[in-house]
Amino acid sequence: MQQEPKRVLVLQGGGALGAYQAGVYEGLAEANFRPDWIAGISIGAINAALIAGNAREDRLPRLRTFWERASAGMPFTPDVPNSAVRSYLNDASAVWTATMGVNGFFKPRVPPATFYPPGMPEALSYYDTTPLRATLEELVDFDRINAKVHRLSLGATNIRTGELVYFDNEKQTIRPEHVMASGALPPGFPPIEIDGEHYWDGGVVSNTPLQYVMQGTTKDDLLVFQIDLFNAHGALPRTLLEVAEREKDIRYASRTTHNTDQALKIHEAKVALRALLATLPDALRNTPSAELLGDLSYENAVTLVKLVYRRKPYEGPSKDYEFSRLAMTEHWAAGLADLRKSMEKRADMTCERHKRTTKTIEPESAA
Repeated sequence: MQQEPKRVLVLQGGGALGAYQAGVYEGLAEANFRPDWIAGISIGAINAALIAGNAREDRLPRLRTFWERASAGMPFTPDVPNSAVRSYLNDASAVWTATMGVNGFFKPRVPPATFYPPGMPEALSYYDTTPLRATLEELVDFDRINAKVHRLSLGATNIRTGELVYFDNEKQTIRPEHVMASGALPPGFPPIEIDGEHYWDGGVVSNTPLQYVMQGTTKDDLLVFQIDLFNAHGALPRTLLEVAEREKDIRYASRTTHNTDQALKIHEAKVALRALLATLPDALRNTPSAELLGDLSYENAVTLVKLVYRRKPYEGPSKDYEFSRLAMTEHWAAGLADLRKSMEKRADMTCERHKRTTKTIEPESAA
């Protein structure tokens, strides 16, 4: 009997847009999708910890608690039909976040970083993220994470080496600081020290953990739901604000497409290598070199379903730090609607097939 594929949830970074991932997870829970492995970077790491660190029945309530708390700061953001007016209100909300911080997440340094001597931890960031530690300790069961009920992988950047590293509960004990390190985006947030090394947000190097997942196992078949918050595709900007937003989208989304295409190319190379090995005479096929190449050419089946958040007309470059309650509920609803739509149309999605490996083209976002 063929073994069921390992189910993987891959969560990109994107600040306030992370509520979209929570909405997608609600839809996945409705569809009885139970992830075996959750991998995240930045806000994706926080969502991943909330999912992996709670029993199934508690995950959505804990996600809701986090996002309602994080979006409780802006006193009033009305829902208006005029996109131009809404754009100004969104900018005002983002300014409020930058000034006041986000409940249960981060707060501005008082006094500011520039008042501290060089080399002091307080001199390295505009905000203090100690509220996030308290939130994680309250909402995430780290004993459950380290019991390895689910695999959890969190990407962060080693400041000394400049390399992207992963904290993985299959390899080490996961603590709140590992989640905080994955989301420590400079210069807003301070570096996080873990075992003598200092880390920044994994998005400094790559904003998606897809490559780590694809390289993390070659034996298990995978069903991967990849939830991206920045879209690599977009129109030519018309204003400086649109330039800033488009640049941010490209910077944080481009490696997702690269990693997907690279995985498909590696798969094609393995298929070709297997075909070539099959043509060798027995005298060559049984040599140590041929056996090594045979092992390397083994290919697991990967089904990739990718959902990408689609910007609203009134959103600008501040969309990833616009934490108003209205924006949060819109992002959450969009994620839920997109997942439901993708499940309804999964049989009709455009696919590129190689063996049993599938790249699924993301559906249009719901209005």
